[in-house]
Amino acid sequence: MTHHQDNSKEDVKNERHQQRQQKLKDAVETKVASAQEERGVLMIITGNGKGKSTAGFGTLTRALGHGKRAAAVQFIKGGWECGERNVLQKLGVDFAIMNTGFTWDTQDRVQDTLACEQTWCVAEKMLADAELDIVLLDELTYMVAYHYLAVERVVSALKNRPAHQHVIITGRGCHRALLELADTVSEVQSIKHAFEAGVKAQAGFDY
Repeated sequence: MTHHQDNSKEDVKNERHQQRQQKLKDAVETKVASAQEERGVLMIITGNGKGKSTAGFGTLTRALGHGKRAAAVQFIKGGWECGERNVLQKLGVDFAIMNTGFTWDTQDRVQDTLACEQTWCVAEKMLADAELDIVLLDELTYMVAYHYLAVERVVSALKNRPAHQHVIITGRGCHRALLELADTVSEVQSIKHAFEAGVKAQAGFDY
């Protein structure tokens, strides 16, 4: 095979690659052009993998970087120190915290239901506050799964929130009614986890 033939084959490959890339570019630009609606988005980050809450807090941080007003509600990990909370509170993010910590630690259904009710009442006010651009409902899925909170009540608050307000819900085992209502759903899957190999949760990395 001559050097000229090698170049010809390479030229054909490059041309086909360019054509494929151009088709992709055209498809993306068409979608961008057609997506002109601006409104509040309901996003759910679920699944059994690590990083759901961290992703939610990352989106809050992004919003703050654009001058948006944000608030967060923590339903499960309120008793733990939280690195994201330490930073975001200093930046003006309001937090509501269910201070009973992990529900499987308390094993007190009456106490947990009351704590959930009190925390959800604050969340409802946030979801009705037109001055808030984005609200994170961290680990909310457990409250619905454990029947501490009626899913109908959550759906109602989400449907009636200000039109521009974004909401992020995190946690495993999200209720189907919430998944159906959501605009965006991401599932975080676990491939492996350091904890399973005996590595403890560490400040600055895990919380």
